[in-house]
Amino acid sequence: MNAPKPAYERVLLKLSGESLLGKRDYGIDIDAAAAVAEEIREVHALGAQIGIMIGGGNIFRGVRGTAAGMDRASADQMGMLATIINGIALQDAMEKKGIPTRLVSALEVRSVAEPFIRRRVLRHLEKGRIVIFSAGIGSPYFTTDTAAALRALEMKAQVILKATKVDGVYTADPEIDKKARKFETIRYMSVLQKGLKVMDATAISLCKDNDLPIIVFNLFKRGNIQRAVCGQKVGTKVY
Repeated sequence: MNAPKPAYERVLLKLSGESLLGKRDYGIDIDAAAAVAEEIREVHALGAQIGIMIGGGNIFRGVRGTAAGMDRASADQMGMLATIINGIALQDAMEKKGIPTRLVSALEVRSVAEPFIRRRVLRHLEKGRIVIFSAGIGSPYFTTDTAAALRALEMKAQVILKATKVDGVYTADPEIDKKARKFETIRYMSVLQKGLKVMDATAISLCKDNDLPIIVFNLFKRGNIQRAVCGQKVGTKVY
């Protein structure tokens, strides 16, 4: 049986920090990181070039710190540091599976991660290395969704793969509203007008202005990353 061929040669995979939680309430589950790494390994083996934007919500989320009374900039900086920790964990999990990986940080922490240099990132991708982006864009007030859209454009990705815990975009939260209806496809403007929680408005606007599609899908269904990369019907496509 022939291996499937990627429909997209270069992709940006957006992973939340929760993707590394596993069965834990906080922190990093090594088995969960290994499971994500295995799915990425299978896609990498098909020849797809992959960048990953990692979140930090399993360790610290800036908006929660702000809600508790912290200064927004300080809380966001803590959140950025959390993404670097997740990036190190994911890099370790992937390298254990023999995948060449580079961790890149928008904050300067040269002892553990390379600084973001666009041409160097493009070279890593061309060499078949997976690039993990951490620390968002290095500035407070910007989410990792916006950072994912920006890095996807900078690396000339053909699509953003937004991995979540639900199988697409719904009219409402399907875990709360059982009558919520799933969209097979939806336009950027509809997402903005309806206030749907796909990615934040800045990220959606960036994608809209540059015709960069987003595929929202359930990370926890085995094989979904590969299905999305190979152009199979999965989740919801925002275009």
